[in-house]
Amino acid sequence: MRFACLVFACALALSPVPAAAESAPDAAPVRHFRVSAAAPVLVINEILAGPARDWDGSGTFSSRDDEWIELANASGAALDLTGFFVTDGDTLPRYGLAGSLAADGRLLVFGKQSYDWERANGYPSFGLSLGNSGDAVMLWQASGADTVLVDRYAYTSHEAAADRSIGRLPDGAGAWALFDGLNTYTGTIAPQGNGCSPTPDAVNVCASTPTRPLTWGRVKSLYR
Repeated sequence: MRFACLVFACALALSPVPAAAESAPDAAPVRHFRVSAAAPVLVINEILAGPARDWDGSGTFSSRDDEWIELANASGAALDLTGFFVTDGDTLPRYGLAGSLAADGRLLVFGKQSYDWERANGYPSFGLSLGNSGDAVMLWQASGADTVLVDRYAYTSHEAAADRSIGRLPDGAGAWALFDGLNTYTGTIAPQGNGCSPTPDAVNVCASTPTRPLTWGRVKSLYR
């Protein structure tokens, strides 16, 4: 689900950040940052931008609330999450992390959690706001005046179709794969679907082998 961000970005530039947001990342888009040269200890592990069912188990489907992203601790030790925050491609803070994450642990963030965090911290409240025609999920770490881009993944429209997720395979460190078990992808744009279902808050595994759809004419041409 995507909302235009230009209007409220301008509004933020003209208005002071509410007191409740002073300890959170800046409400304005992230403009001054550096990209981490080290392998990330916290990674974006799976993204579902186009929900078509009640993924958060609330009993009600919401295209805003049922979007989700999964983060994974790839450090091999417990990780302090202080200062980490998530944005979409517009780089406006959508969710600030807190607490700690166990070694090899996962953190699942739904659109409803993002919406509640934005409201609690005085930010415009739209949830994760993941675009269905293509967008990016970006993971940042703020430390004092320094803001570091830790990890990011930009996805296209076929990866954001209803109930498809895009995730790392093998889990936590592998290349990005399309989990299309709930909505088969028959196109030719990479990544091809692997036939497996999204795995929120669980290890990304798949026993299927991706196949490329071919027309009968193409099949015949291979054997001439």
